[in-house]
Amino acid sequence: MFQRLPLTLLVVLLTAATAACIPYQTGPNDSVPPAAEDTAPTVPTTPDVSAPSPQDLDAVVIPGERVGPVTASTSRTDLVSLYGEDRLQDAPVPMGEGFTEPGTVVDLGPDWHFSVVWRDTTQTQPLLIKDFGPGWRTPEGLGVNVPYSAVQEALGNFQLYGFAWDYGGTIVLENSQLDQYHGQLLLRVSPSLEAMDTHANAYEAVMGEELYASTNDHFSQLDITVYEMIVYFD
Repeated sequence: MFQRLPLTLLVVLLTAATAACIPYQTGPNDSVPPAAEDTAPTVPTTPDVSAPSPQDLDAVVIPGERVGPVTASTSRTDLVSLYGEDRLQDAPVPMGEGFTEPGTVVDLGPDWHFSVVWRDTTQTQPLLIKDFGPGWRTPEGLGVNVPYSAVQEALGNFQLYGFAWDYGGTIVLENSQLDQYHGQLLLRVSPSLEAMDTHANAYEAVMGEELYASTNDHFSQLDITVYEMIVYFD
C-alpha cells in the first residue's frame, strides 16, 4: 500500500522538478553570472624578436673584417634581417669638419648602437662603421669608454696626436702592438672635463696638431678614456 502524500508537499515537489528542467534565462534586471564573463581564452603576447638581448648580441669588433655579424658585404636589406626595420634609421652621419655621408643608424639600445656609412646610395656595401655604444669591443678589449691604461696595455708604446683640435687624441696604431689594425681601426681619446680643470697645465702641455709619446707624463694626470672608435672595411 502506498501512503498518500499531503497535497501541499506534492505541489512543492512538482514545482522543483519542473524548474530543474527549464534552462536558466536572465531577465532584464539580472546580471550575468561571473563565471560566464571569464570564459574567453587569454591570447599570449608576441615578443619583439627584432630587438636582440645583450646576451644574444654578437658585439665583437674585428677591425677590417666584421662588427658583430656586419661585414663588408652586408647591405641595408641584410641589416633588416639581422636587427629589424624598427631598429634602423637612414640619416646623414657626421664625418668631421661639418661633412656628412649617407648612412644608417642601428639603434639596439644605449650600449649597442652604431652607424653604418655606405659606399654609395645603393646601400649595398658599408665603407665604415662608427658612433659605437660602449658595449662593442675588439678581442683586445678596446672600445668606447675604455680607460687609457687599457689602451696602453693593448698597444704597448705608441704615439697620439695632441688635444683641442678636430682630430685631437687620435691614436697612431702603426708600429704599436696592434700594427695589424693600422688603416682598419681608428681610436680617439680625450681627458675628462674635471681633469682638464684640475690639471690645466698638463692639458695645455699636450695640446695641438703634433704627435706625443704615449708615455708622456702629462697623460697620466688627465683621466683619459676612448671617446670614439671607427672601423674601416677598405
